Amino acid sequence: MSALTWVLIVSGVLLNACAQLLLKVATRSLAQLAGNLPRMVWDAAWALAGSVPFWLGMGCYAASVCVWIAALAKAPVSTAYPMLSLGYVVVAAAGTLWLGETLSPAKMAGIALICVGVVLVSRSSS
Repeated sequence: MSALTWVLIVSGVLLNACAQLLLKVATRSLAQLAGNLPRMVWDAAWALAGSVPFWLGMGCYAASVCVWIAALAKAPVSTAYPMLSLGYVVVAAAGTLWLGETLSPAKMAGIALICVGVVLVSRSSS
């Protein structure tokens, strides 16, 4: 694959990971919502509508779809799709560093296995 193809794949993964992280930030204030389900859904939708991180996250999703379509036009799907797993690595690292979440040894081992799998898939492509 060309350098451009790799840039598109990595950009798509990073944009998708950014979207996840921004949506997590946007939903932090929703944890205290309580009440009946229809009211909670309405309150959550209303709160998210005015949330900058929510809209930035949605923008990242939209951009990631556009970039991903370009990546799929250039790369075999059997190679490109497994690369999305790298999003787990990015989100786990950013969740730890930015959001103060913890990484247990089991999570770290799982992330290592994901990385090994991505390397194997990327090396086996033709």
